[in-house]
Amino acid sequence: MRLISTEYLNPGNILGKTIYNGSKHVLLQEGIALNERMIARLKELGIPFVYIEDSLTEGIEAKSTISEQTRAESIATIQKAFMEIGEQESLINSSFVIEKAAKKLGALIRNIMSEIKSNDNLLTILSDMYIHDSYIFIHSFHVTLYSLAIGMQLNLSQKQLEILGMGSILHDVGKTKIPLDILLKPGRLTELEYEEIKKHAEHGFHILKKAGTVPLLVAHCAFQHHERLNGSGYPRGLIGSEIHYYGKIIAVADVFDAVTSNRVYRKAMLPHEGLEILYSGSGSLFDQKIVEAFRKSVAIYPIGLTVVLNDGRIGVVSRQNVGVSDRPVVRIIEENNKIVTEVYEVDLLKKMDVLIVDCDKTLLSK
Repeated sequence: MRLISTEYLNPGNILGKTIYNGSKHVLLQEGIALNERMIARLKELGIPFVYIEDSLTEGIEAKSTISEQTRAESIATIQKAFMEIGEQESLINSSFVIEKAAKKLGALIRNIMSEIKSNDNLLTILSDMYIHDSYIFIHSFHVTLYSLAIGMQLNLSQKQLEILGMGSILHDVGKTKIPLDILLKPGRLTELEYEEIKKHAEHGFHILKKAGTVPLLVAHCAFQHHERLNGSGYPRGLIGSEIHYYGKIIAVADVFDAVTSNRVYRKAMLPHEGLEILYSGSGSLFDQKIVEAFRKSVAIYPIGLTVVLNDGRIGVVSRQNVGVSDRPVVRIIEENNKIVTEVYEVDLLKKMDVLIVDCDKTLLSK
């Protein structure tokens, strides 16, 4: 199977992976031949990429890092907690809801950690074909996955990972206190609306600080995930070592998921493009070691992605090399501007003179 932008789908393409909604209900089953109505619906739902089957990529399989059951349960748990918090009129009452949910969230985090550890591949989220009715719930889940993957790469202890996991799953809890007309605005925010949105970091801190069963560090994760090393972040403009290590980790995870997610006002970037954003701010906005840990633990070129090599050959990522996300194994499908008569693979970890130079989205339709 190969990954293709929904913008370049054609009627007759065979869907390679089942697409679910947030409740784990099947919307489109793998193996179905897509028609114009289905393609239009995928675009309408904001799905940026899907997997399709074709003869050149037969046998390439994109496995999800996290099971469908864990994903569905995680998003449902996050949604329930956030919605109950949003219904409370005071921050104190919201804290009681957090205390009530803490035990279930803790179990959820341990389950996610177990699945990440048992998976022998790089963390991949792009391959998880789900639709959900609210960005905030699925974003919190993704940020938790990325943060835990980074933490494991940095050899944090089990206890540290559990606190980091709780901090990342609740990092945006303050958004439950932001007016919905601002939070769900489809277009770009005005300056005043942006200032209102920025208050979510402080709201989250105060909600979590009052929750007696939640470590204070979790509250600081909510408070600091928008701080930046050079002091350009918010809400306090902290600099360097003033920012807690967990806040620095969640900042990297938060930005990456934000830019690689489809929004009404912006198309999703591919993972390697998101990594470029992180690298451009490495050392000034983001901790360099954390960015490197992210690169080693997350699939920058997901399995199924069509890529261009520096010698002009075109191929599809078929396997990952764990710990070296920018040097995958590529199945060559085109060389000298012609489709090959027999596909073959190039391991970029063994061929160090061969580099990926492009994965233009228009190539996904070839």
